[in-house]
Amino acid sequence: MKVVRRTLAVVLAVLIAAPAANAQSHVISKNALDKAVQERVARDQSDREAIRALLQRADVREVVAKAGLSVEKASAAVATLEGSELNEIASQARQVNDQLAGGATVVITTTAIIIILLIVILIILAAD
Repeated sequence: MKVVRRTLAVVLAVLIAAPAANAQSHVISKNALDKAVQERVARDQSDREAIRALLQRADVREVVAKAGLSVEKASAAVATLEGSELNEIASQARQVNDQLAGGATVVITTTAIIIILLIVILIILAAD
Protein backbone atom coordinates (compact mmCIF):
# COMPACT_ATOMS: atom_id res chain seq x y z
CA MET A 1 0.00 0.00 0.00
CA LYS A 2 2.89 2.36 0.74
CA VAL A 3 4.27 1.81 -2.75
CA VAL A 4 0.91 2.71 -4.30
CA ARG A 5 0.65 5.87 -2.20
CA ARG A 6 4.18 6.92 -3.07
CA THR A 7 3.62 6.21 -6.74
CA LEU A 8 0.34 8.14 -6.68
CA ALA A 9 2.03 11.03 -4.87
CA VAL A 10 4.85 11.13 -7.44
CA VAL A 11 2.38 11.00 -10.36
CA LEU A 12 0.27 13.80 -8.85
CA ALA A 13 3.38 15.89 -8.18
CA VAL A 14 4.49 15.47 -11.80
CA LEU A 15 1.01 16.36 -13.09
CA ILE A 16 0.91 19.47 -10.94
CA ALA A 17 4.44 20.55 -11.89
CA ALA A 18 4.09 19.84 -15.64
CA PRO A 19 1.92 22.86 -16.54
CA ALA A 20 4.27 25.19 -14.67
CA ALA A 21 7.27 23.75 -16.53
CA ASN A 22 5.55 24.17 -19.91
CA ALA A 23 4.39 27.71 -19.19
CA GLN A 24 6.07 30.21 -21.48
CA SER A 25 7.67 33.31 -20.13
CA HIS A 26 6.82 36.66 -21.70
CA VAL A 27 8.54 37.30 -24.98
CA ILE A 28 9.45 40.84 -23.89
CA SER A 29 10.23 41.77 -20.33
CA LYS A 30 8.31 44.55 -18.63
CA ASN A 31 11.45 46.70 -18.48
CA ALA A 32 12.07 46.31 -22.21
CA LEU A 33 8.45 47.19 -22.95
CA ASP A 34 8.61 50.25 -20.68
CA LYS A 35 11.83 51.35 -22.37
CA ALA A 36 10.29 50.95 -25.84
CA VAL A 37 7.26 53.02 -24.84
CA GLN A 38 9.47 55.75 -23.37
CA GLU A 39 11.58 55.85 -26.53
CA ARG A 40 8.47 56.17 -28.69
CA VAL A 41 7.08 58.99 -26.55
CA ALA A 42 10.45 60.79 -26.64
CA ARG A 43 10.68 60.38 -30.44
CA ASP A 44 7.13 61.69 -30.94
CA GLN A 45 7.85 64.65 -28.67
CA SER A 46 11.06 65.39 -30.58
CA ASP A 47 9.15 65.22 -33.88
CA ARG A 48 6.52 67.65 -32.62
CA GLU A 49 9.21 70.05 -31.39
CA ALA A 50 10.90 69.99 -34.80
CA ILE A 51 7.64 70.97 -36.49
CA ARG A 52 6.88 73.68 -33.92
CA ALA A 53 10.42 75.07 -34.26
CA LEU A 54 9.91 75.46 -37.99
CA LEU A 55 6.55 77.14 -37.48
CA GLN A 56 8.10 79.65 -35.04
CA ARG A 57 10.73 80.92 -37.48
CA ALA A 58 10.15 84.52 -38.63
CA ASP A 59 10.83 83.74 -42.27
CA VAL A 60 8.36 80.86 -42.20
CA ARG A 61 5.71 83.04 -40.55
CA GLU A 62 6.25 85.58 -43.32
CA VAL A 63 5.74 82.97 -46.05
CA VAL A 64 2.68 81.60 -44.27
CA ALA A 65 1.16 85.07 -43.92
CA LYS A 66 1.65 85.69 -47.65
CA ALA A 67 -0.11 82.40 -48.37
CA GLY A 68 -3.03 83.41 -46.13
CA LEU A 69 -2.67 80.45 -43.77
CA SER A 70 -2.76 80.37 -39.98
CA VAL A 71 0.39 79.38 -38.09
CA GLU A 72 -1.60 79.18 -34.86
CA LYS A 73 -3.99 76.56 -36.27
CA ALA A 74 -1.09 74.59 -37.67
CA SER A 75 0.74 74.71 -34.32
CA ALA A 76 -2.38 73.50 -32.55
CA ALA A 77 -2.78 70.68 -35.06
CA VAL A 78 0.74 69.38 -34.40
CA ALA A 79 -0.51 67.82 -31.15
CA THR A 80 -2.99 65.70 -33.10
CA LEU A 81 -0.40 64.21 -35.45
CA GLU A 82 0.79 60.68 -34.82
CA GLY A 83 2.40 57.70 -36.46
CA SER A 84 3.75 57.93 -39.98
CA GLU A 85 2.17 61.35 -40.59
CA LEU A 86 4.07 62.80 -37.64
CA ASN A 87 7.32 61.16 -38.71
CA GLU A 88 7.03 62.32 -42.32
CA ILE A 89 6.11 65.91 -41.51
CA ALA A 90 8.83 66.12 -38.84
CA SER A 91 11.40 64.81 -41.31
CA GLN A 92 10.41 67.49 -43.82
CA ALA A 93 10.41 70.15 -41.10
CA ARG A 94 13.92 69.15 -40.02
CA GLN A 95 15.09 69.31 -43.62
CA VAL A 96 13.69 72.81 -44.07
CA ASN A 97 15.08 73.92 -40.69
CA ASP A 98 18.52 72.62 -41.66
CA GLN A 99 18.41 74.42 -45.01
CA LEU A 100 17.30 77.69 -43.43
CA ALA A 101 19.79 77.42 -40.54
CA GLY A 102 22.59 76.71 -42.99
CA GLY A 103 22.13 80.12 -44.56
CA ALA A 104 20.01 79.00 -47.47
CA THR A 105 17.58 81.62 -48.61
CA VAL A 106 13.90 80.94 -48.79
CA VAL A 107 13.39 79.83 -52.37
CA ILE A 108 10.39 78.38 -54.12
CA THR A 109 11.19 74.79 -53.10
CA THR A 110 11.51 75.68 -49.43
CA THR A 111 8.44 77.87 -49.64
CA ALA A 112 6.53 75.08 -51.31
CA ILE A 113 7.56 72.61 -48.62
CA ILE A 114 6.47 74.99 -45.87
CA ILE A 115 3.11 75.58 -47.50
CA ILE A 116 2.60 71.86 -48.11
CA LEU A 117 3.42 71.11 -44.47
CA LEU A 118 0.96 73.69 -43.27
CA ILE A 119 -1.77 72.50 -45.62
CA VAL A 120 -1.27 68.89 -44.51
CA ILE A 121 -1.45 69.90 -40.86
CA LEU A 122 -4.57 71.99 -41.46
CA ILE A 123 -6.25 69.18 -43.41
CA ILE A 124 -5.55 66.76 -40.58
CA LEU A 125 -6.92 69.29 -38.11
CA ALA A 126 -10.06 69.76 -40.21
CA ALA A 127 -10.55 65.99 -40.52
CA ASP A 128 -10.63 65.58 -36.73
